[in-house]
Amino acid sequence: MKYLIFLLTLLLFACQSTKNLDYKHPSRLFNGNNLSGWHWDVPEMDKNPEAINPFFVRDGMLVTKGEPGGHLITDINISNYKISFEYRFAGKPGNCGALVHVSKPRRLYAMFPQSVEVQLMHDNAGDFWCIGENIEVPNMEARRGPKEKWGVDGDKNRRIPNLTDDTEKPVGQWNQMQIECFGGEVKVWLNGIMVNHGFNATATSGAFALQSEGSEVEFKNIYYVPIKGISKNLPKFYTGN
Repeated sequence: MKYLIFLLTLLLFACQSTKNLDYKHPSRLFNGNNLSGWHWDVPEMDKNPEAINPFFVRDGMLVTKGEPGGHLITDINISNYKISFEYRFAGKPGNCGALVHVSKPRRLYAMFPQSVEVQLMHDNAGDFWCIGENIEVPNMEARRGPKEKWGVDGDKNRRIPNLTDDTEKPVGQWNQMQIECFGGEVKVWLNGIMVNHGFNATATSGAFALQSEGSEVEFKNIYYVPIKGISKNLPKFYTGN
């Protein structure tokens, strides 16, 4: 009888946990006030006591300064989800990235965590970069180059270009990006247009991260929602309304 009660208690807890997952309304990953729910990994801060944390909040926006280089990483690991956010380069165009399925820190060049990067670099937004993980796309050789040069480390061809380079807004204007991860697939929309779709990813869960990589970038309206059931391939930019 005690064992039966224990099993019923576990079942009730599991049902309640599932019930608490909101599959219709997004949750904020960034609260607009501080970096609660995130942690940073900035190698320069290990050795230089005068190094300044490149991640901070300004006027309700999350800012990645660009220098020193590093990553701002969610405290939670997630799978089967959509993340949407708005971003813009604060001054001049440059480089940055959003990383999904983040796991081992400093996996590449003692800086980049094991992950699949969704590029935010100006004029290349939506590219995939393989960092210790791999992902496939249609027409792989046409888009990634000769197969013998593919890889996920060092000087291997880790870049998979996006489907279109003309979907970004002019510098100073806000871009909307949505990343959908479901099973082994990763889909990326930029300003409502699908710009990349990968499958057979070698990771299907992990943390989410934003980069500090050479340019100051502002982020706002960073939302997350889990996906229940089959992905519908429909872009939806969550604003909390």
